[in-house]
Amino acid sequence: MEKRIGTITILIRDREISPSVNQLLSEHADIILCRQGLPFHDRPVAVIALIVEGTADRINALTGRLGRLQGLSCKAALAS
Repeated sequence: MEKRIGTITILIRDREISPSVNQLLSEHADIILCRQGLPFHDRPVAVIALIVEGTADRINALTGRLGRLQGLSCKAALAS
């Protein structure tokens, strides 16, 4: 399958799930090119932005597993 480049944006509303998020990101480290986090201590949300490169299946697998966590929402955008 062809590798694609894209982004995944993660919005965390419940900081208690941070260890689960970090575990999933570690398991998919081979497709993550860049990770930037903004904790927003004065707001009820934290943001993680990822730049990824991998097959659409692999990127969607990460996004799907993240999306199943309660207290988090995420969205992927892939270049065509």
